[in-house]
Amino acid sequence: MTNLIRNSSFTQQKSITKHSSKADCYSIFNLLTSDVLLDKVEALLPAHRERHFPPTETLAMFITQALSADRSCQNIVNQTALYRLTGGLRPCSVFTGGYCQARQRLPLTMVSELTRFLAEQIDAHVPNAWRWKGRQVRIVDRTTISMPDTVNNQSSYPQQANQAEGLGFPLCRVLGVTCLSSGALLNAAVGRYQGKGGDERTLLRSIQNMFQRGEIILGDALFATYFFMAEMQLKGVDLLMEQQGQRRKSTDFRKGQKLGVRDHLIILQKPKHRPQWMSESDYADAPACIQLREFKVSGKVMITTMLSPKIASKTELKLLYKKRWHVALDIRDIKEIMGMNILSCKTPEMIVKEIWVYLLAYNLIRLMMAQSVLLAGITPREISFKHCLQLWLSWRQQHLILDDKQLGLLFTIMAQQRVGKRPDRVEPRAVKRRPKPFPLLTKPRKIAKFEITARLN
Repeated sequence: MTNLIRNSSFTQQKSITKHSSKADCYSIFNLLTSDVLLDKVEALLPAHRERHFPPTETLAMFITQALSADRSCQNIVNQTALYRLTGGLRPCSVFTGGYCQARQRLPLTMVSELTRFLAEQIDAHVPNAWRWKGRQVRIVDRTTISMPDTVNNQSSYPQQANQAEGLGFPLCRVLGVTCLSSGALLNAAVGRYQGKGGDERTLLRSIQNMFQRGEIILGDALFATYFFMAEMQLKGVDLLMEQQGQRRKSTDFRKGQKLGVRDHLIILQKPKHRPQWMSESDYADAPACIQLREFKVSGKVMITTMLSPKIASKTELKLLYKKRWHVALDIRDIKEIMGMNILSCKTPEMIVKEIWVYLLAYNLIRLMMAQSVLLAGITPREISFKHCLQLWLSWRQQHLILDDKQLGLLFTIMAQQRVGKRPDRVEPRAVKRRPKPFPLLTKPRKIAKFEITARLN
């Protein structure tokens, strides 16, 4: 077994060395220092005067802070002060006020647009072999994130309604669109978990203009709404989703145009009542009906706008939809491995900025992974995200500047750690380790502290 691993590693390194001899072998990674990216960063920079924490350095510190085990502002300011001291630069104060003000001045548009720009650049370099029948596949999914319990956060992102005041934490919902081929996050929308305007469908509508002709969208039944599917069909975007519950109950494969066993074409009529979010003109312009393909496979009723079984068979669509699981792994990478599951900022404005900083860092890792696998002749889904993140953090902490040869070695190390192939894996959604025997807080912390003090006195 040991010899097999060594031989595999040697073959992989030989492949990377071979690819490295090409002039454009670092085309993706060099985007970080290319004129294209530098021009983009320059265009997004706000008007500023020379300070200890200019926008670009503040953004770099913010990213490092978000990915650190100790995410305090004091920790990142201390690190920066030591780095400047050892580098022979003018020392800066270790007080956090200047850095906190610099983070507040950092434009949200700079972080979010840079995140999307990186994704676009990765997407532009995706080889045709990574695509599904030469087409790009987009996966849509959502998650929730907790944040500090402050008055401002509660106002913008209320806690769950079934929790007593003072006992819950503010929650926000994040909807993301990732690329199946590269894993890059193409776009995201942030909204409140509780209340109007933050549900998944509303968030998806806010960014649906991002989808381009020829793309395929994978999503669960929640997104299979009439007006979204009609809009995507008009744009030439295909969908593959589970059928919604109410429609699934009325599914009858004896009706419609039969294509095969439990596979037919159906016609959906436009809802008679206009949704509140939709204008009268948009409702009138929406098509009176749309044609969809409905089929049943592995106990699931699916719908798709890919109508021809010759172009996309049931088996092919089944295997494609199973790959939607990758978005759950992408969300896990961002929330659990990178640490975005519990945010640390105290105001709603900084909360949104913190989310986009995490997403920017995620795309930076995906950029390095894309370069690594291109050289190794594999795909991004075959190597470990956590392994690449650890290498990137070590690189950042040591402030290393690598030449082309050293970069090749870095990419070799990245491509070595493969993920296991575990088809149809099943794991219980339960924890084995028992929690500490502390009671839950059942009253606001201020009241609980007052009662303890009263008893002691």
